[in-house]
Amino acid sequence: MVGVDRIRNVSHPQVISVLGSTGSIGTSTLAVLDLHPDKYRVYALAANSRHEALLEQCLRYQPTVAVLIDENAAEQLRLALAKTDCPTRVEAGEQAVIEVAKAAEVTTVVAAIVGAAGLPSTLAAAEAGKRLLLANKESLVMSGELLMDAAKASGSLIMPVDSEHNAIFQSLPQTSNGVNLSGVKKILLTASGGPFRNWTKDELSVVTPQQALNHPNWSMGPKVTIDSSTLMNKGLELIEACHLFHVGADDVQVLVHPQSVVHSMVAYVDGSVIAQLGLPDMRTPIAHALSWPSRIESGVQSLDFLALSNLTFEAPDLDRFPCLRLAIEAQRAGGTAPTVLNAANEVCVEAFLNESVAFLQLPDTIEYTLSHAKITPASDLPTIIEADKSARQIAREMLGRLSA
Repeated sequence: MVGVDRIRNVSHPQVISVLGSTGSIGTSTLAVLDLHPDKYRVYALAANSRHEALLEQCLRYQPTVAVLIDENAAEQLRLALAKTDCPTRVEAGEQAVIEVAKAAEVTTVVAAIVGAAGLPSTLAAAEAGKRLLLANKESLVMSGELLMDAAKASGSLIMPVDSEHNAIFQSLPQTSNGVNLSGVKKILLTASGGPFRNWTKDELSVVTPQQALNHPNWSMGPKVTIDSSTLMNKGLELIEACHLFHVGADDVQVLVHPQSVVHSMVAYVDGSVIAQLGLPDMRTPIAHALSWPSRIESGVQSLDFLALSNLTFEAPDLDRFPCLRLAIEAQRAGGTAPTVLNAANEVCVEAFLNESVAFLQLPDTIEYTLSHAKITPASDLPTIIEADKSARQIAREMLGRLSA
C-alpha cells in the first residue's frame, strides 16, 4: 500500500482540490466537508461540462479556482460568475485540471474524474506528493506501476475511496506508517452482483440500458453502474487492489455479497477473517480517507444489526459475466493488457448507453480487442496513452461490424 514507506500526516485545515466535483463521489465529498468547515477548505473544483452544477458549487464553497474541461462550458460559467460577487477564477481544459491537482497550496486531491480522462491529473497529484483520495480506479488499471512509483518517490499518500479498497485498508494491520500484509493469506473482495445476478443468459441478451442503470444497492454514475451490471467494475477493482496492496491476481478472491453490508475482508494465516461493515454510502470511505489516521463524522448512520437480514456470499458466475474473467486474465498478462481492457470497456459502455450494442456483446468486444491489440510493457505514460488509443480504435471497428 502506498504510504507504507513514507506518510505525511496532513495538518488541518486540509486544502482540497475536488476533481469530478459534480459527480456522485464529488458531491458526497462536499457533503462530508460540510460537516467539518473548520478542518477543510476547498481550493479548486473541477468537472467536465456541467457548468450549471459547478456554478452552484462555486457560489457555496467559494473556491479559488473552478475548472471545466469543456471550454464552451467554462465560458458559460465565467459569464454566470461575473454576475455575482463570487471571487472564483475560471479555467478551462485538461491542463488546467492538472494544475489544480499539483498546486502548491493544495494538500489533498480527490481524484473522482471517471475513466481514462482522470489519469493525467491523478498522476500529477501523486508526483506532487499530495494526499490522494483515489476514486478514479482507471488510473491504477491503466498505469498502476507508474502511479505507485510516482507516489513512492514523492511521499504521496494514496488513500482508496472505493468502498471495497477502503474496507481492505481498514482490515489490514495498521501501523504508524500505514498498513502492511503481515500474516495475510487472502484479500476477499466483495461484489453486489449487480441488478442481473440471477438472470439467465437468455434474459441477459435483451437487457436495456435503463435496466442496467437500476442498481439495487448503490447510487453511482452511469459508467460505474453499467460496469457493476457486467461485473467489469469488480474486475477493475481486482486490478486496482493488486497495485494498492502489492499482491497478485491469485491473492484476491471475489465474493458476490448481494446485501452490500460487508464491503470487503482480509483472511489471515491463523484462520481469522477481519471485515469492514457499513451501510452502502460512499460518505463513509470518503470520511475515512480524508481523516486517516483519525476518524470524523460522515453523516452516515451506523448499522442496526437487529434490523439486518441474512448476509449471504456466493461465487461469481464467470460464464454469464465474463468481464470479470477478462479483467483477471489482463492483470495476469500485465504490461498494457489492463490498459487495453479498460479502453475497450469504456468504448463498449458508451455504445451500450447509446443503445448501439447489445449487453452480451460487451464482453465479446472486449475479448476481441484484447486478442488483437499489441501488448507491450507499460514502461511510460506515452506508451500507455498509445495503447489506450489503439485499443479504442480496435473496439470501435468491432462495434461497427456488429452494428452493421
